[in-house]
Amino acid sequence: MIGGLVLAAGEGRRFGGAKLAAELEGAALLDRAVSAMLGVPAVERVLVVLGAHAEEVAARADLAAVETLVCECWRDGISASLAAGVGELAEAEAIVITLGDQPFVTAQVIAAIVDRLDDRRPAARATYAGRPGHPVLIKRALFAQVRSLRGDQGARDLLAGAGLREIECGGVGRDDDIDTPEDLEAARRQFAVMG
Repeated sequence: MIGGLVLAAGEGRRFGGAKLAAELEGAALLDRAVSAMLGVPAVERVLVVLGAHAEEVAARADLAAVETLVCECWRDGISASLAAGVGELAEAEAIVITLGDQPFVTAQVIAAIVDRLDDRRPAARATYAGRPGHPVLIKRALFAQVRSLRGDQGARDLLAGAGLREIECGGVGRDDDIDTPEDLEAARRQFAVMG
């Protein structure tokens, strides 16, 4: 089984509140990440990890087709929500991880990473013009190490040390973060251009 993990627990400090509940294209920002993950048939179980503003985000986002988990220790940083999600999906052969505030990561990008599951390396990640980004795929061999991470950093150093496959995805998506209201406005303009 391949699990899909959408990390959506952050406080949104620079945004000024519950950014994942903010409207983008007539839906909550988080809905873009959830829809992209649900759009990959190989991903059999999708989990969204909520944290700060969990009630507000859950009320505005369409989470009916996914499982949710509230990470009570979200203040400990992204590693806490990552560990919580990996723990919940521990029976998976592999987990593909995206971030809830990256609306330009498409199902096509996620599928490109999942397609590398047969690679002998324990992890794969998308790159954009050579810059590492999301989604990231980790195999079961790394789950315990990922769950032991601490602080407000993801698994970048762990993945680099484990030996991962990098897949260039700049031609099929972008991993721009929505961190501020200005970022959201720029994303709205971009989607309007894309039609």
